[in-house]
Amino acid sequence: MRASNVSSDGGTESSALVDDNGSEEDFSYEDLCQANPRYLQPGGEQLAINELISDGSVVCAEALWDHVTMDDQELGFKAGDVIQVLEASNKDWWWGRNEDKEAWFPASFVRLRVNQEELPENSSSPLGEEQEEDTGKSRHKHPESKQQMRTNVIQEIMSTERVYIKHLKDICEGYIRQCRKHTTMFTVAQLATIFGNIEDIYKFQRKFLKDLEKRYNKEEPHLSEIGSCFLQHQEGFAIYSEYCNNHPGACVELSELMKQGKYRHFFEACRLLQQMIDIALDGFLLTPVQKICKYPLQLAELLKYTTQEHSDYNNIKAAYEAMKNVACLINERKRKLESIDKIARWQVSIVGWEGLDLLDRSSELIHSGELTKITRQGKSQQRTFFLFDHQLVACKKDLLRRDMLYYKGRTDMDEMELVDVEDGRDKDWNLSVRNAFKLVSRTTDEVHLFCAKKQEDKARWLQACAEERQRVQEDQQMGMEIPENQKKLAMLNAQKAGQGKSKGYSGCPVAPPHQNLPPLHQRHVTVPTSVPQQQVFALAEPKRKPSLFWHTFHKLAPFRK
Repeated sequence: MRASNVSSDGGTESSALVDDNGSEEDFSYEDLCQANPRYLQPGGEQLAINELISDGSVVCAEALWDHVTMDDQELGFKAGDVIQVLEASNKDWWWGRNEDKEAWFPASFVRLRVNQEELPENSSSPLGEEQEEDTGKSRHKHPESKQQMRTNVIQEIMSTERVYIKHLKDICEGYIRQCRKHTTMFTVAQLATIFGNIEDIYKFQRKFLKDLEKRYNKEEPHLSEIGSCFLQHQEGFAIYSEYCNNHPGACVELSELMKQGKYRHFFEACRLLQQMIDIALDGFLLTPVQKICKYPLQLAELLKYTTQEHSDYNNIKAAYEAMKNVACLINERKRKLESIDKIARWQVSIVGWEGLDLLDRSSELIHSGELTKITRQGKSQQRTFFLFDHQLVACKKDLLRRDMLYYKGRTDMDEMELVDVEDGRDKDWNLSVRNAFKLVSRTTDEVHLFCAKKQEDKARWLQACAEERQRVQEDQQMGMEIPENQKKLAMLNAQKAGQGKSKGYSGCPVAPPHQNLPPLHQRHVTVPTSVPQQQVFALAEPKRKPSLFWHTFHKLAPFRK
C-alpha cells in the first residue's frame, strides 16, 4: 500500500483530549481506556463474547434495527428483540437463536446487553430447560446486585463515549486534515458533502465528555450522577440533525470516488497513518448516526437499574425522555426534508400559481381529495383540495387533461376553526347540506362551507384537519424548522427540472397513510410496526448482505416512493 501521497502531519500527535482553548486535559485517551479495556480494544469485544460463550455463560444481544430477510439461513427479527448469541467467531455475521429458530444474523444490527446474566423480561425464553438450569446455576454462582448492574451500564456509557471521541478525532485529523491538503483531489464542496458538520459534532462531544467525566464517580461508579449532563447539553445534540440529513448524500459522493483506485488508496493510507482500526471510511462516517440513536437505549437501560431513591433517578428519567425527543426530532427533520423536494416539484406543476411558495410556510402534505365548496349564494364549485401544514390549497382540474391543475386559492389554517355541520338545513346559510363541515375565521367574518361525497370522506377530512393542528403544535414544541437555504434549493431544483416540460401533476406528493400516533412524549425510539421502517432511523441501518430478492424488489417501479 502506497502512502507517499499523505503527509505525516497529525498522524503522530498525542491522543490526549483537547479542550476548546487548545490545551490538553490532564489525562490521555490511553489512561481513560484503562477503566474497561474489554470494550475499548479493537476486536476485544468479540474475544470477550467467545470467552463468555465457551465458559457456558448466556450472552444476549438486543436488536437495534429490524432485520427482514428471505434467506432461510438468516435470522429475522425486529428492533428491540433479544437474541441469544451462540457463536461470534466471524466479526460480521454471528450465529444466534431467538424464539423462532437458530441462524446467522448481522452483528452490526445488534448491541450486546451490558448485564448478560439477566434473561429477557416478560418473554418466553428461547432456551431449553437444561440451559435454563445452567443459567440459574450461573446466576447463583455470580449474583449481581442492582448496584453492580448500574455500575456496568455507567461504565459502558463512559467507555463507549471515549471510544466515540477517538473515532471523531481520527476522522477529523486522519481524513479531513489530509484531504484539505490535496486540493487537486478534493473540492471544498466535495468535502462538505462527504463529512458534513462532523467537526462541529467533534467539538460538541468533547465538551459533553468533559462534563460527563466530572459527574463520573471513579471509586463508586454506581453513585455517578450523569443525568444532568444530558439535560444540560440536550439542545446541543440538535446538530446531529444536519449530519443525519446530509449522510445519504455523503454515501453517494464517497461511493463515486471509491470507484477510482487513487481515492481508495488515498483513504486507506489516511487510515493506516492515523493508526485507525480496520474499518472503511463509510463505516466511520456512520458512527454519529448510530450514536445519536444509541443514547436513548443506554439511558433506558440505566433507568432500569436506577432505584427511585437514587439521587440521579429524576434526572436520568428526564434525560431519557429528552434524548428520545432529540432522536424523534432528527427523524422528523429527515422525513420533512425528503418531502420538500416533492412539494416544490408539485407547486411548479400547478398552472397559474400565485403568491408565496408553499415551502415558505409548509413542509408536509397531510391529506388531499375532492370536495364541493359552496358559496353563500348557493353556488357549488367542485375542487381538488390539498391540506398541508398551515394551509389548504384549492385547485381545479382541466376538463380535457385531468392531470393538469389550475391554482384557485388557499386558506390559512392558522386563522381557521373547524366546525362539524350536521346533515339537514344549515341555519346560517339557509341551505340543505350533507356530509358538510366549515372553516370559520377566528378574527374576521370569513367562512368556508365544504361538502364531501360520502360520510367516510367527511370523517377523514375532519380527522386530517385535527391532525394538521397537532402536527403544527408538535413542530413548534420540537423547534422544527426547515433551513431557508434548503427551501430555496428545493424550489430552484424543481424549476430547473420543470423547464421545457408540459404542466401536469403526475409528480404530486402523496399523503402518508393515516396513523393514530401516540402523543409525542409517549413515542419510543424503537420502530413501531405501523410506521414504515424507512421513516424511522433508516440512516442508521448498516450495510446488509447483498440479496437477489431485494435487488429485484427495488427494480419494481410501482413500489418506489
